[in-house]
Amino acid sequence: MNEAIAGKNSVLEALRAGREINKIFLGESVTRDRVFKEIINIAKANKIPVQNVAKTKLDDLAETNKHQGIVAMVAIKEYVPLEEIVHRKPLSEAPVILMVDGIEDPHNLGAIIRTCDAVGAAGVIIPNRRNVGLTGIVSKASAGAIEYVPVARVTNLAQTIDALKEMGFWVVGCEARGEKTIYEVDLKMPLVLVVGGEGKGISRLVQEKCDFLIRLPMVGSISSLNASVAASICLYEALKQRIF
Repeated sequence: MNEAIAGKNSVLEALRAGREINKIFLGESVTRDRVFKEIINIAKANKIPVQNVAKTKLDDLAETNKHQGIVAMVAIKEYVPLEEIVHRKPLSEAPVILMVDGIEDPHNLGAIIRTCDAVGAAGVIIPNRRNVGLTGIVSKASAGAIEYVPVARVTNLAQTIDALKEMGFWVVGCEARGEKTIYEVDLKMPLVLVVGGEGKGISRLVQEKCDFLIRLPMVGSISSLNASVAASICLYEALKQRIF
């Protein structure tokens, strides 16, 4: 499946058909005719990010200069409703859901999905904005795990956390300022594990929504870990506690 849809009519029809679109790129000097205006209106109504970029960027995305000044990036795999992840395993089995907040590197997201498959996580939740979507690079980095791990994309992480708490989940954030290390807490409950993006970590509002924050012990010279590595350590600790 191609990642890019180029041309205004193609993009418009994809929107009308309800195709999952991660982001729309518009040329900076494009004349906004009726079709472009309709595309922008539909994108806004569906909270699809729209960004103005240089023509050279569009050429690279579309791999051609015949794009009419617009390229839409589509999901390599369809997203699932949040409910599909929540009900994948009963609460009595203490499922683990991974939530990512602001991960922009597709290799990191792909590696995280791969680990989620390895530990039997119920699924992954990503935000609609400021986070990479399900692209071909993500699929490749997941080594095929993207076909087995459901991914839900939500508009608001904080509101989603509130909903998950009402369903019986505990929400734990992995943050450098966590009061306890991951090895000091009980992770055997129905769990939503939150991991932040490269450099910025978990956003303030999402941190405040977490039931508690945990940290990974660091004794070396470097004060942080790659996001996918941190997620893997946390996921395997949760799996270890369930096994033993």
